[in-house]
Amino acid sequence: MPALPLDEAGKYVAGAYVVFLVLLLVYVSIMAARLQRVDSELEDLANLAEARGEVPVGTVEPAAPVAGQPGVIPEGASRS
Repeated sequence: MPALPLDEAGKYVAGAYVVFLVLLLVYVSIMAARLQRVDSELEDLANLAEARGEVPVGTVEPAAPVAGQPGVIPEGASRS
């Protein structure tokens, strides 16, 4: 025999789901606020670097070509 009759346990299960969903929403909202703050700070740093002339924004080249990009031929392949 269960500790609680099944007809009474339903409200506790529903309550547990509600608490879980509230905690999940709080977590997601905290992460969204943190992401927004980091994005804002990164934008401020990029603007500061651009104003000082240290880094021209948008002109940074990748360190090495990435295989799979158009125009990149894998090693060992021939240009036919």
